[in-house]
Amino acid sequence: MTNEKLLIALEEFWHVTWVLVVIILGISLFTGFVKEFIPQKRFQKKLKNQNLFIGAIMGAALGMLTPFCSASMVPIAMGIIQIGAPFSTVLPFLISAPLCNFVVVGIIWATFGWKIAILYLLWTFLGSVVAGLTIGRSRIQFQVKNISESKSSNKSCKMIQVNETKECSNNRATEKSIETEQKIRNAIRFAGALSKQIIPYAVIGAAISGIALAYLPSTIVERYVGNDSWYAIPLASAIGVPLYLRIEMAIPLLKTLLMKGMSMGAAIALLIGGTGASLPELAILSSMLKPKGVITFGLTVVLLAMMGGFLFMFI
Repeated sequence: MTNEKLLIALEEFWHVTWVLVVIILGISLFTGFVKEFIPQKRFQKKLKNQNLFIGAIMGAALGMLTPFCSASMVPIAMGIIQIGAPFSTVLPFLISAPLCNFVVVGIIWATFGWKIAILYLLWTFLGSVVAGLTIGRSRIQFQVKNISESKSSNKSCKMIQVNETKECSNNRATEKSIETEQKIRNAIRFAGALSKQIIPYAVIGAAISGIALAYLPSTIVERYVGNDSWYAIPLASAIGVPLYLRIEMAIPLLKTLLMKGMSMGAAIALLIGGTGASLPELAILSSMLKPKGVITFGLTVVLLAMMGGFLFMFI
């Protein structure tokens, strides 16, 4: 039995690791190309000139449109910060991306019906915006880590650009070609620096996922939250964090528990807590946020899960 659980843990670790690494590399490279080829001043001007309320809505809306897991939303969030977005815009994105993107809402719609799906969407979207307007403006905004790019590579880039300008001043076509090549190199350098910063935390998250899948008994959910008592909601919110409920496995589990007497409120609390603030996700977020920021993010999602659970309990 012990060897069987270890094998399950290792298989889950390997599966999650290579998937996360591929996603991180792809999204980091995409972010790097966007950073180099799309005029950043235009984005900076729009983001800085927006009032706080509109900025929070924009961040939450971007999360709705991006069906990303934590591995891919972190590099995107880092890119958003780099182009000048305030944390009050970034935090709603970090919350809404895993919770109320169109894939999650679509699956909930197909499983529980359009009324539950719309109410779930409104609650998680509104919660993301409120978090941005409150926590995003507090001292937690200073808990964002610096995105490390190689200083030596930046210096070499400047030297190369100066030399290229001198050499190609009389040949615009050649200058443009070299400028494009330099942007590509810069994008790759940025993707490499970003990936190196995130991947170690993704590996830690994959290890947590494997251990949770193999050694956390599924009966714990049925035993403590598989009923309609009021305390099932806060318990479901907290239990969801170590369970690491991916949406494709969360919905079948919730359907089974609902058939066994679990309330819809506890089911929603478990869904929000498990998909929005799981331990692997918090581990990956540690590449972007300092410890106080990670703890605050986790508590925010758990609070959102609890309040959402009580809301669904009385409908």
